[in-house]
Amino acid sequence: MIAPLTRKKKDGTLYTRPDNVEGLLPALGELPRDGLLERARIRNRKDPGYVPSECLVHFIRASRHENAHVWFDRLYKVLAERVMRAVPIASGGTASATDERIRDAVFDRFVELLAKDRAAPDDRLDFFEARFDLAIKRLRLDAQERVWRETNRGDSMDAEEGGAAEAAAAAGTTNPLNAEIFSDPLFRERLYVAIDALPPEQSRTMHLLLIGWQIHSSDPSVMTIAKALDCSDRSVRNYRDRALKTLGALFNPGDDE
Repeated sequence: MIAPLTRKKKDGTLYTRPDNVEGLLPALGELPRDGLLERARIRNRKDPGYVPSECLVHFIRASRHENAHVWFDRLYKVLAERVMRAVPIASGGTASATDERIRDAVFDRFVELLAKDRAAPDDRLDFFEARFDLAIKRLRLDAQERVWRETNRGDSMDAEEGGAAEAAAAAGTTNPLNAEIFSDPLFRERLYVAIDALPPEQSRTMHLLLIGWQIHSSDPSVMTIAKALDCSDRSVRNYRDRALKTLGALFNPGDDE
């Protein structure tokens, strides 16, 4: 009997595993461990022997009850590799320093959750048994925002000046990202605080504009804002315009408070 998940969604209902995962778990549990591990190493999702990552999370959590450290280690290596593969590299297959920081942050956070669950049941991993890809994606978006914000704190405006000017012109408002006033550290800190207070999509859009990311690119190897936020170019421009209207109202010329 496979125990149900216990974590509740915001609407009060419990997280549930996908039907294919729920139906597969008992059969996988009957396999010899070497057989399960062999199937777990299959990468092609279209292969009939492929084991969904949700199943791997279940079995690695279940190993806690057996105190089976060797079995945990073998499953962990496979699952860790899947987590790393689930965090894409932005440009042409070569990881930049920022890519590496984002990937490391995602991996570290997942390992932290896994370690806490192994020490004592932690229902935060239920999400990974229900929607593994979505759970990793959310870790990635959180890591991106944190890393980009940290990068922004120390960067000059040179790299993003063109993108910010274009955004301000399109919004028809005062440009709070003007390089001349942005060079003032006190103003810059106030601006970051204001950007952080924006709705999440607007905040992420503005942070990416600040480091010079494009909204759209004809080069499929370039990571754009639309790709990072998993939405259309039009949605990104709407986020940008709304953010700039809010920021423009907060930072009018002559506002020296």
